[in-house]
Amino acid sequence: MAEVRLLDDVAVLVAGRRVDLGPARQRCVWAALVVDVNHVVSVERLVERVWGGDAPVRARGTLSSYLSRLRQALAGAGGVELVRRSGGYLLAAEESAVDLCRFRALARRARGAEDAEAVRLLTEALDLWRGEPLSGLTGPWAQAERDRLRQEELAARHELVDARLRAGQGGELLAELSARAARHPLDERVAGQYLLALHRAGRSAQALEHYRLTRQRLVDELGADPGPPLRELHRRILAADPALTAAPGGTARPVVAPRQLPAPPRHFTGRAAELDALDEALDDTGGPVVSVVAGAGGIGKTWLALHWAHRHADRFPDGQLFVDLHGFSPDGDPMDPAAAVRGFLDALGVSPDRLPADPHAQAALYRSLVSDKRVLLVVDNAAHADQVTPLLPGGRTCAVVVTGRTRLPGLVTARGARHLALDVLAEGESRALLTARLGRARAGADHPAVTDLVRLCGGFPLALGVIAARAATEPHLPLADIVAELRDHGLDALDSDDPAASLPAVLSWSLRRLTDRQRTAFALLGITPGPDIDLPAAASLTDLPDRDARATLRALADASLLDHHPGGRYATHDLIRAYATSLAHDLPEPVRSAAV
Repeated sequence: MAEVRLLDDVAVLVAGRRVDLGPARQRCVWAALVVDVNHVVSVERLVERVWGGDAPVRARGTLSSYLSRLRQALAGAGGVELVRRSGGYLLAAEESAVDLCRFRALARRARGAEDAEAVRLLTEALDLWRGEPLSGLTGPWAQAERDRLRQEELAARHELVDARLRAGQGGELLAELSARAARHPLDERVAGQYLLALHRAGRSAQALEHYRLTRQRLVDELGADPGPPLRELHRRILAADPALTAAPGGTARPVVAPRQLPAPPRHFTGRAAELDALDEALDDTGGPVVSVVAGAGGIGKTWLALHWAHRHADRFPDGQLFVDLHGFSPDGDPMDPAAAVRGFLDALGVSPDRLPADPHAQAALYRSLVSDKRVLLVVDNAAHADQVTPLLPGGRTCAVVVTGRTRLPGLVTARGARHLALDVLAEGESRALLTARLGRARAGADHPAVTDLVRLCGGFPLALGVIAARAATEPHLPLADIVAELRDHGLDALDSDDPAASLPAVLSWSLRRLTDRQRTAFALLGITPGPDIDLPAAASLTDLPDRDARATLRALADASLLDHHPGGRYATHDLIRAYATSLAHDLPEPVRSAAV
């Protein structure tokens, strides 16, 4: 089997002999595929990684030539294959053959292991680092990727020291930590490790002096005191806390790295452009990275966020936090952000007796705990920006993905968040999702019915899921019967006793955040003769002045119930329009008559 290396120079070894990967740009193509092994990398992304902003006119042709030569060079390399996929390329390989994947797997195993085993696993993982990662490659992408990989290495070295300290070591680490503290004088985690090692070596006075110097540097250069963890360690050293010198198995508190992400969606399909957009946000090293994924209920926002988060979890070794803010749900009021902060503090290992009473102090403690860590935060189902703002980390090494039905412009304006509008699935993606849910045998036995179901569901993932669930629970029901029910009963065929699996129920939750005027306007859109409307027609329909009608249309668009198209027209998805039509039947007769 071939051995693929990135953690020094870019290389492939077969039976101990190097494969000639060609010139630097061709090796960069190879590296750009290896970092996303077993995932499709789009042609556009490859061109950007190889040439940056200086891509030649014939970059795609040159890229194709590089890939052809790489295939030839790898012809005898077992277990490694370059595969052409729609819109891009994929490097198919056993992850055990790639040094970066082995490093990440060992580090991941170490986080759940006992201290002695964690020391062994992390030592093995760090032994894979033989020099400068991506050595020999130049350009913005290679340098940014090199910096990110170095951050992963540094995080693993931090974790190794933590494991050795928890195992009772101290004096053995002094030389290493002294050098590291000199290189990173503002890193509070390194300072804490060095303080503890000095204290355990019987040099408590030196530990206290190092704390004084570190605090002075932080105040002088950053204008801030040390965070709560370092201050607490200083207090315990002053008090000669016996737990600090506890033998292995004693009372020393472990470092907590929460893993809160729910399971990824089993049949995730498509969304290549949206995943690329989230990747690009993460590649922006200006951090902290905040991305807002907005779209209608049932459009697949949570699926996208979880699929992407699991794909990048290894880049956040200090933990992944998840919270559902219940902004749009059957459970009633949205979650108070203070409750979400308390949940995060609990996940980060803060004991109740250390919890400040004031909610603002709790939020400050949370930000302090994650300020120098690589943590991924997924905030699902947000109703408004004020719900999210207290949860945003203050450091530059975290990333945040927020999902919501509204566009959350406050986060975009005040926090520089990147906005991603999620639309329906393309026809091919819808067919692939429905086929995966139905099973190839059942879908293949009735192609015409599958085509009709895809068309009638209009690219709504939840609608496709409801249909697939119906087919799964009634395996002998012909798909053609489900098609007929959808045609005859429309949105009612996508209803369910389970609110979370009912498209009408899910859409209804969006109306809770609207005013009476906005709800009436939305219902009236269901009786218009066409799928879209302009401002004069909307003003006439709602009997509102142009200014009020414009504000109402914008509010509905912000709630992802309308799409604002070029030319000033607003359109609704067929299924959302069908829901509006059902609401129009409940309007008072004079209101309906005046609108017609």
